[in-house]
Amino acid sequence: MSAGAVVIGDALIDEIRDEHGVRELVGGAALNVAVGLRRLGIPTTLIAMVGDDEPGDHIRGYLADHDVTLIQSEAPRGSSRAIVTRGPGGEPEYVFNEAAQRRSIRYGDEARAAIAGAGIVAISCFPFDVHEEVDALVDALGDAPLAVDPNPRAGMMSDRVRFIRGFEHLVGRSALVKVGADDAALLYDGDVHTLRARLRDLGATAVLATAGPDGAVLETDAGTFTAPISVLPGPIVDTVGAGDATLAAITAGLAAGEPETADGWQELVERAMLIAAATVRAEGGLLRTPESLAEADRGVFGS
Repeated sequence: MSAGAVVIGDALIDEIRDEHGVRELVGGAALNVAVGLRRLGIPTTLIAMVGDDEPGDHIRGYLADHDVTLIQSEAPRGSSRAIVTRGPGGEPEYVFNEAAQRRSIRYGDEARAAIAGAGIVAISCFPFDVHEEVDALVDALGDAPLAVDPNPRAGMMSDRVRFIRGFEHLVGRSALVKVGADDAALLYDGDVHTLRARLRDLGATAVLATAGPDGAVLETDAGTFTAPISVLPGPIVDTVGAGDATLAAITAGLAAGEPETADGWQELVERAMLIAAATVRAEGGLLRTPESLAEADRGVFGS
């Protein structure tokens, strides 16, 4: 039986602006992972900075609706917000407010107890370029098993070299590191599979490399496992949550321990690709499964 998961990172409001007007969705990479884990049956706690304001009330309400426990850090600049537009190729472009750019997380007794009792701790969209934040995180983590997604955002990151240093500080002790093609380009000016090899050399137990339409590669001590993008009925609506859904799916599979066989690892990555394919068939970052696409109320909990 899994002891549950803790997720550490961002929680914010996505203010989406497009030809349909302006609308707001609760989001943030870490928040999406936390809610995704809970939807996959894993008891989950999110540790994030959330403001005592109306947007923060929306974030707290959303997490409560999905039965995710929130341990919030003080937010003197209010809740984080991202203005989201679409670039010429249809990919999302983000402009972050000051609260998001200067987000900070601290760890009191409640947070430390949650981390100590977790089966796995997932970290996503963390301010790895701020030494004080990394030091506080490392001190709070103890010996907890980790799943790490650097998830750098150009509008949040202040120093690429410091970000890499902070991120790689955790790689060698991680049960899973997830990286995407965009991460490799932004942080290392390189190819995601070259980065995969680097992270394995740094000591990551498993590295999941995702490359959009080219699918995913999961490299572990048990072997290297690949899965193409899964095909499901219906159009692709929004790719924003695909990476978060993939991380949640793999982390959920690791919450009770590593798969014992090569077939177990292969099933894990294939299931993650199915979940990512289901997630992109609705707007927002809410994790979907192929089974949940048929739910009549699927839009109610995604906004």
